[in-house]
This record gives sequence, structure tokens and C-alpha cells, in this order.
Amino acid sequence: MNDQSLSNPPLQRYSGLFIIITAVFITCLITANIIAVKLVSIFNLVLPAAVIIFPISYIFGDILTEVYGYARARQVIWLGFFCNLLAVLAIWLGGLLPPAVFWQGQDAYQQILGYTPRLLLASFIAYLVGEFANSFVLAKLKIATKGRWLWVRTISSTVVGEGLDSMLFISIAFIGTIPANGMVTAIITQWLFKSVYEIIITPLTYLVVNYLKKREQNDPFDHDTQFNPLLFLR
Repeated sequence: MNDQSLSNPPLQRYSGLFIIITAVFITCLITANIIAVKLVSIFNLVLPAAVIIFPISYIFGDILTEVYGYARARQVIWLGFFCNLLAVLAIWLGGLLPPAVFWQGQDAYQQILGYTPRLLLASFIAYLVGEFANSFVLAKLKIATKGRWLWVRTISSTVVGEGLDSMLFISIAFIGTIPANGMVTAIITQWLFKSVYEIIITPLTYLVVNYLKKREQNDPFDHDTQFNPLLFLR
């Protein structure tokens, strides 16, 4: 079968596997935003705890684009954005509600789950730019490589997407509050760690992609796709 002869299935049809992948993608995203408040030391590198799970959202972003095409990946990226926004609003409203007189955890709740507007703005912008860049690069490389060398596509797209994500988040969240050299160090550290994460897990990505292509009988090439990230429903 010629891979390039297969086209995207109608967007209104969603398989059970596609729904599972979407659910895992969104869960990774929301979980990462919640645990990011904790700073950890890994190999003497100070990183947010989110590094243990946030790169997985990029891996699943790769899988979505590779198996289902850019248009469906775009839908999932926006769905993840709105689900995360809903979670943030719920957490914020929970913090505003008056605590029970016997409950002593209000300060801890605000410290761990409270978001500043600047951090939220940084997180949302970095997520959208990074994920769309990741999906775009992978889709274009798939066409350029004629579907060969999956590892080149997944690693290259992650290097670009995670690089933009790290740069935008650190810059928007911390500019003016920490020295420029400290920001550069933080950006490079997170970028390299997430990229190495992708490289290490590439064999698993191969297994999942090959299994899904076989089960879904789908291997789309985005020759005629409109790559405008704002076309949410197409």
C-alpha cells in the first residue's frame, strides 16, 4: 500500500484509540501545570517537577500528527487549551470560596495552586506556540521525507516545539525578575532536558505509532491541509 495514497478520515469520525490518546494528552498537560510549582533537582539541575510528564504531551502530539494528521492534532491542541483553562478557572474559584472555620489549609492551597496572571499568560502562550510548532514541523517533515525516518521527524519537531515553549515561558514569566544570564541558563536547561527525554523514548514512540497505523489503517500526508492554527473546527 502506498502511504501517500491514504488520506485523512472525515474529521467527524473519532475512533476509540483516538479518544484515549486525546485523553492522555490533556491529562499530561493539566497535570504538568499543577505540579510545575515544585522545583526539583535532577542531576544537579534545578527544574520544575513538570519535566517528568510535560514532554509526554509532545510525544503524544507527535503521535496525533503522524497517525491522524495536522487537522486533528490542531483540534486536540485547542481542546487541551480550553480544558486547561477550565481547570485553572475552577482552581481559582475554589481559592475564592470561604474556607470552613476548622480547615487550616487555605494558605497552602493558595501557595501551591494559586496562579499569578503573568505565569498563566506565559504558560498559555508557550503551550500554544510550542505545540503548534511541533505539529507543523512534523507534518511538513513527513512530506519532505516521504514518510521515512520517523525519528528525524519526532526529534526535530520536539527540538523546535520545546525550544519555543521554554523560551517563551521563561521569558514572559521571569523577565525583569531574574538576571538575563539566569534566564538563558533556565531556557537552555529545560530545552535540553526535554529534548533528551524525547530521544530516549523514541523507541516507544515507534511502537505506538506503528501499532496505531496498523489498527487505524491510516497514515495521512498533509499535502492539502490548511495549517492555520485558528481553524479549530476543520
